[in-house]
Amino acid sequence: MLTLAPFAWMLAASFMPTGEASAIPPRLWPSTPTLDHYRDLFTRMDMGRYALNSALIALLATALATMINAMAGYAFAKLRFAGREALFRSLLAAMVIPAQVAMLPLFLMLKQMGLINSYAGVLVPLLASIFGIFLVRQYAQNIPDAMLDAARLDGASEFRLFWSVVLPMLRPILATLALFTFMGSWNDFMWPLIVLSDGSLYTLPVALANLAGEHVQDTELMMAASTLTVLPVLIVFLILQKQYIAGLTQGSMKG
Repeated sequence: MLTLAPFAWMLAASFMPTGEASAIPPRLWPSTPTLDHYRDLFTRMDMGRYALNSALIALLATALATMINAMAGYAFAKLRFAGREALFRSLLAAMVIPAQVAMLPLFLMLKQMGLINSYAGVLVPLLASIFGIFLVRQYAQNIPDAMLDAARLDGASEFRLFWSVVLPMLRPILATLALFTFMGSWNDFMWPLIVLSDGSLYTLPVALANLAGEHVQDTELMMAASTLTVLPVLIVFLILQKQYIAGLTQGSMKG
């Protein structure tokens, strides 16, 4: 309950009349609930566009990254190819490199590809992660080889084998990975700020930072904007929490 207390106050403050959230002593509930701040966000400040931008990027990143990481993790776990272990160890070693170090070369690469100031430029770094590949690989190692060999003997192609046999078995860990990816892409601030220069393409975290610079004294308006940013992530987590916990616990027991 204590962890939900700040969110509960933020939600209550977003419905307070202007100035009431800064009253002394602080109020825990609006004296006269109002939707004026939400109306301002969607009519005057075009927050609906930023919410759609964030939703589009987060949903695309979640769908594509989950599939790509699933294929890569399965390949490292079950397919035999030259240099597999050396390549995987190299990927694990790269996990210690801070993401900020790679931002400049990644930005220059995307600039040469003409992807700066576009949704694609924001999506590219999200499509595959070392952590996601590692997570799927560790889980996929527990898939019995005999089951895969039996499917191959029955004439199943590698794609059919992956789609019909492997993916259903990876469902718990893929739900966990999807939740991580959605939360990371929805909350990402630094990379969209670097890549996007067109204000109409801004995501919610970037728009919220700009809003804070202009309306830092308007506490109730900022709480309404923060609620719009936090609420989708909270809803997704509540929907997927059973699969999230199952993926982590099953992975730990099997690993």
